[in-house]
Amino acid sequence: MRLLVFLMWLLHWLPLPLLARLGEVIGDLLFAFKKSRRHITLTNLRLCFPEWSEAQRHTVAKQHFRSYARSVLERGILWWGSEARLRRLIRIEPGVPVEEIAASPTILLCPHFVGLDVAGVAVMLESSLCSIYTKQLNDVFDEVLRKGRSRFRPVKLVTREDGVKPIIRAMREGLPFFMLPDMDFGMQDAAFVPFFGIPAATLTAPARIAAATQGKIVPVIATYLPNYQGWVVRFYPAWENYPGPDIVEATRRMNAFIEERAREAPAEYFWTHKRFKTRPPGEPGFYSRNDQEDTRFIAD
Repeated sequence: MRLLVFLMWLLHWLPLPLLARLGEVIGDLLFAFKKSRRHITLTNLRLCFPEWSEAQRHTVAKQHFRSYARSVLERGILWWGSEARLRRLIRIEPGVPVEEIAASPTILLCPHFVGLDVAGVAVMLESSLCSIYTKQLNDVFDEVLRKGRSRFRPVKLVTREDGVKPIIRAMREGLPFFMLPDMDFGMQDAAFVPFFGIPAATLTAPARIAAATQGKIVPVIATYLPNYQGWVVRFYPAWENYPGPDIVEATRRMNAFIEERAREAPAEYFWTHKRFKTRPPGEPGFYSRNDQEDTRFIAD
């Protein structure tokens, strides 16, 4: 792992277009050889985009692997690149809402797009934050990741085992909560709400924390600029009348927003995750390898 970290440090000196293209080559190799993740990705795309042809889904799946591998290499720039370089490569629209964050408790809702680390850096160039953190299995990588994500300003990291109280306390003290809301963690503190028309186990925590703190939800999403120019980080207007009286309906509203953004940049949403792993009682799973993927396009 030390060698890998050293290699990432060396590569971060490359111009972004060259580093990005190298990542895309690695993505093509992963798409060819990581059969289990390819299967998950294509399964998700079949579920979410049934109107697409198999060729379209194959193309987007391959683009996703390229985007994901590219994002991993580009973390070297986020972790070790100069502040001037980052400000040059990250376009923020319309800007980090620092005054809005200071005015009242804020959840910065960041769905799982491959550029989510870029969104975090964009915030930390202007403001401290708090976030949930899962310790990495490798101690060396864990240390690098922690330092890389907190090198501009202090970051309060909370584990899932700590519960929600430290998050609420930090928000009331003025720290925005940078939250990744859209992974399947089972049915604890979750509800089945539609995502692309499919019941998906979805955390209700964003709505519950917003209600407990009388705070607001400000979505933030990072996507790639064309022609390897860098990234654009978009801060969306705070949601009005959120969460309202119905936590499940508020969670449904959140999923609908994420779905809209995923349709705008489908290759950059995190399709390699088993988003529909947890099923309602009596419903079969989606990811059995017995349901073999269409391999006609793998050699492309």
